[in-house]
Amino acid sequence: MSTSTATRENAVVHQGKHWIEHWEPENETFWEETGKKVARRNLWFSVLAEHIGFSVWTLWSVIVLFMGKDYGFDAADKFLLVSTPTLIGGLMRLPYTFAVAKFGGRNWTVVSALLLLIPTILAAVVLHPGTSLGTFLLVAALGGVGGGNFASSMTNINTFYPEKHKGWALGLNAGGGNLGVAAIQLVGLLVIGTAGATAPRIVLYVYIPLIVIAAVCAYRYMDNLATVRSDTKAMRQVVKDPHTWVMSFLYVGTFGSFIGYSFAFGLVLQNQFGRTPLQAAAVTFLGPLLGSLARPAGGWLSDRIGGGKVTFATFVGMALATVVLILASTSKSLTLFTIAFIVLFVLTGVGNGSTYKMIPAIFRAKARTAIANGAEEAAELLKARRLSGALIGLAGAIGAEGGLFINLAFRQSFADTKSGVPAFIGFLVFYGLCFAVTWAVYLRKPAEQPSERGLALAGAEV
Repeated sequence: MSTSTATRENAVVHQGKHWIEHWEPENETFWEETGKKVARRNLWFSVLAEHIGFSVWTLWSVIVLFMGKDYGFDAADKFLLVSTPTLIGGLMRLPYTFAVAKFGGRNWTVVSALLLLIPTILAAVVLHPGTSLGTFLLVAALGGVGGGNFASSMTNINTFYPEKHKGWALGLNAGGGNLGVAAIQLVGLLVIGTAGATAPRIVLYVYIPLIVIAAVCAYRYMDNLATVRSDTKAMRQVVKDPHTWVMSFLYVGTFGSFIGYSFAFGLVLQNQFGRTPLQAAAVTFLGPLLGSLARPAGGWLSDRIGGGKVTFATFVGMALATVVLILASTSKSLTLFTIAFIVLFVLTGVGNGSTYKMIPAIFRAKARTAIANGAEEAAELLKARRLSGALIGLAGAIGAEGGLFINLAFRQSFADTKSGVPAFIGFLVFYGLCFAVTWAVYLRKPAEQPSERGLALAGAEV
């Protein structure tokens, strides 16, 4: 093969403006010469749009801190209010996953960013005492579109990176997006600390121009990959794989906990420890912030010692932190409670990174099995990227609903006992199930290990 021919084959071939026809990230020459630069550019602007999406999704975790007695809502009403966008955000993740394949990652990032304007502007219109709970629930539900951004962003970035860099790239993409939770809570803290607890619209006025900036940047600087443009069968294929449901279950435990606690932390501090809006806001951002920063670390650790091992250790740590939360609640120790809750946030971040590292590794391992049995390499690697992208979207949707269950559990717990202890006991049992499942499926050494399952197990440990 001539040098000129090799150069042409290793170049990014565009099919129309912003459409990339040729994309071969597992080819090291292609990756080092061209792919890495393009992938990183798309990653940074994907993070920006996803970051704003998370902020809009978790907007109501901040808004409820502004809702004093003049709004007429009790603790149960407020937990219901923050549960609503969690539910809708999880449901939106499935169509958002399909949207990347149908419209292109760059195109959908533009559209999904602009959609964030709807709930943000409507919230500014209805946000005042006297508005009915039903109206607030409707507007909060529209904020769920911000939760969908995660699925499309992760599915898109998964297709840009080679297997050996997926843990880092997906962790950074998700961690940067998750930081949107801490960012909007920091904005809320600044508003409460300067303008007071009666000026929630300032938070919205900050985010409206940021949404426009994210959409414009995606329009100008991101790309679509034609190799995944017409993929409509991946989801039907992936739901038949047993690993799909195992990984979705584990993601309920990691991401479901992260997003559920992000919505609930401030309300728990207010209702269990009598914190004022300013006192609650001064602490609530720390958990999502550190949890978001820990997510890339979870991916990085998994790249080196194995996703299954990191996930198992994470769930054990989450169970122990939950025990401390129960002890702190019963002894009414605010300091111990706050520290344990923040540690729990960090562990959810690590687990988010490790579980998402496991997903592409499983399908990559299955591709290696097929290639070893004579299948065409390029086709199998593309199939692995398609299926892992579909599972990332599906697991993200199911995992997000874990946040709904957490807030509903807190709502019932406070309604019945004026305490979060019964909810924490339920979470403790669930985390025990999670580390048992992780050990049984991905760490236990079976007596007989069929080739595909064995490779899948090994892949999960990459």
